[in-house]
Amino acid sequence: MLLRANTQMAEMTEIFTEEKNNLVSDYEELYTEYTDLHTDNDSLSGLLEEQRERVSQLTEELQTLKASNARRIKELQTELTTLRTVMRSFIVQIDSLNTRNTELTKENNEMKGRLASVRRENATLQEQNATLNEKMNVAARLEAKNISVETLNYKDKQTSKIAKIAKIKVGFTLAKNVSAKVGMRNVYVRISRPDGQLLIHSKADTFRYEDSEINYSAHREVEYGGEDTSSYIVYSVDEGELMSGNYETELFADGERIGQTTSKL
Repeated sequence: MLLRANTQMAEMTEIFTEEKNNLVSDYEELYTEYTDLHTDNDSLSGLLEEQRERVSQLTEELQTLKASNARRIKELQTELTTLRTVMRSFIVQIDSLNTRNTELTKENNEMKGRLASVRRENATLQEQNATLNEKMNVAARLEAKNISVETLNYKDKQTSKIAKIAKIKVGFTLAKNVSAKVGMRNVYVRISRPDGQLLIHSKADTFRYEDSEINYSAHREVEYGGEDTSSYIVYSVDEGELMSGNYETELFADGERIGQTTSKL
């Protein structure tokens, strides 16, 4: 009877030891599975770390536990079931977060694509607006036509003799333009001698043209109403400043050259 009892005890011990070793393997496998779980979510990552530490502690306890302690081994088997359930919950949450992150990344990329498209459209619109503004500015520019140059003496009679010329009268017509601004407009005339010298009375007589201040010979304020508007500008000649040859006459308004002509004295 004693021999039979000892044999049964040895068999039971072997069974308990095998169960314990199997349980240790299950815990080590569970620890590995917990280690393989990762997430960028700080809160979830903290809970994962707590569970890993819990599994590690129970594994160490199990390794030092006597195989004959059936009650504690049973408790650890139950705990293992709970830990696996918790891990499945973590997997579901991590998968859900990953899916949502994927969706957000896709939405973000789509938003970036739409934003890039909007920027391209805005750039195109800005170019179109710039082109349109340029066309409108060109369309709104004044144009001088029928430009004529008369040389007059002191009695306002026409003369072709340089010695008797006291005035140069530049006649012109501001052409009809429904796009142009109406109102008072300053019109400037520049008369250049054959040697390129500009006829002026004072270096202080300037107007703005192409981002620079340049001199003018004479100017006049003209009331423009959008229709053909005829006017003239008179330059008083200083004694001895004229010479024979071709004279270049240019008209300017609103910072633009609106007409020119060449005449011979």
